[in-house]
Amino acid sequence: MMIIEKGRPLPESLANLPDALFEPVGAASAQDEAFKTEPVGFYRDAFNRLRKSRLSMISLYIIIAIILLALIVPEITGYSYTQQNVKAKNLPPKIPVLENLGICDGTQVLTNRKKSSLENPRRFPEGCVLEILNEYDVNGVTVVDVLVDAYAYSGVPDDEYHWFGTDYLGRDIMTRLFRGTRVSLLIAFISVLTNLIIGVIYGSIAGYYGGKVDMVMTHFAEVLDGLPYIVVTILFMILFGSGMFSIILALTVTGWIGTARLTRAQFYRFKGREYVLAARTLGTPDRKLIFRHILPNTIGPLITRSMIAIPGAIFSESFLAYIGLGIKPPEPSIGTLLSVGQDVLLQYPTQTLFPAVLISVLMIAFNLFSNGLRDALDPTRRGEDV
Repeated sequence: MMIIEKGRPLPESLANLPDALFEPVGAASAQDEAFKTEPVGFYRDAFNRLRKSRLSMISLYIIIAIILLALIVPEITGYSYTQQNVKAKNLPPKIPVLENLGICDGTQVLTNRKKSSLENPRRFPEGCVLEILNEYDVNGVTVVDVLVDAYAYSGVPDDEYHWFGTDYLGRDIMTRLFRGTRVSLLIAFISVLTNLIIGVIYGSIAGYYGGKVDMVMTHFAEVLDGLPYIVVTILFMILFGSGMFSIILALTVTGWIGTARLTRAQFYRFKGREYVLAARTLGTPDRKLIFRHILPNTIGPLITRSMIAIPGAIFSESFLAYIGLGIKPPEPSIGTLLSVGQDVLLQYPTQTLFPAVLISVLMIAFNLFSNGLRDALDPTRRGEDV
C-alpha cells in the first residue's frame, strides 16, 4: 500500500491511471433515482383521494342525480306544478309497475262508512270497493271500514297515474316536489355563492391590512351577526314581499360572516410567509398580493365551507317556508310542501313522506360529500391512502 501525504501532488504513475479502475464509494446512495411515476399536483392528488372515498363519491352521484331529476321530472310528468283537479284531490301514490305488487297501487282505506252507502253508485262507483276490512254497529247502524281504489272512487281515469299522489287541490306532488327542489337548490346555490364572494373580499381586506382596519371590520361583523335572524327575514318580507329575492337576502345578510372569519384567519397565517415578503419587496401591489399570492392558499377550506353551507341554506329555506315565510304560492319549494303536508299528516302521510325523504337525502349527501372533500383538500394528508 502506498501512502500519499496530504498536500503533495500525486506521483506520475498514479495520475495517469484509467478511470475504469476507479469506483465511487456509496454509488447506490449517491446517485439520484429516476422518478417511476409522473409528478402529482395538489389538486390532482386531492381528487384522487376523493375518488377513493366510496361514501363521498356515492353522495356526489346522489347529488347529481337529484339535480338532474329536478331539471327533468317537472317537464316529463305531463302535469304542470300549478295544474289543479279538485276531483282528484288527496289521491295516494300510484306507480305503473309497483301497483301489480300491491305497492303504491292507488288504494286507500275509508273508515266509518255506512254499509248501506256502499250500494249507492254516486258515492261508490262500480268497481271502486275492493274489500270490507271491519264491520261493527254504532247505535244500531252498521258501519264498515272499506278498502277502495281511490282513483276509481274519485272518478279519475284508470290510466292516470300520480307517482307521489296529489295534494288538497289535486296537484301532482311529484311535479311540485321536483319543481320545489329546483327552487330550493337555486336559492341555496345563489345565497352560498353570494356569501362566498362577500366573505372572501371582506375577510381578505381585514386579514391583509390588520390593525385598526381589522378591528373596525371585525366589530362591525360581530354587531351584524347579533341581529335576530327571524326579525331580519320578516323585515325583508315587509319591504320586498315574500319571494325568492327576500329569502336570498335573508340568507346572505349575515351568512357571509363565517366565510369572512375563515378568510381573515387564513390571511393572518400566510401574509407573513417568505414568498409574500419577497413579492412585496419587489413592489407588487396589494391587490395582486391578496388575490394572486395569498388567496389561492385558502381555496381548499373555502370550497369545503361552501359545500357544507349548501345543505344549511336548503334547511334554512325549508324552515322559513315551514313557518309561512317562504316562496309565494303557487311556486313550490321543499319547505312549502312540508308545511302543507303536515296539516294532513295523519290522514295522508305520503304528502309529507316524500318531501321529508328528499330533503333528508339531500342533507346527508351534501354533508358526507363535504366531509370527504374536506379530508381530500387537507394538505397534511397529502399522499395518504383513504
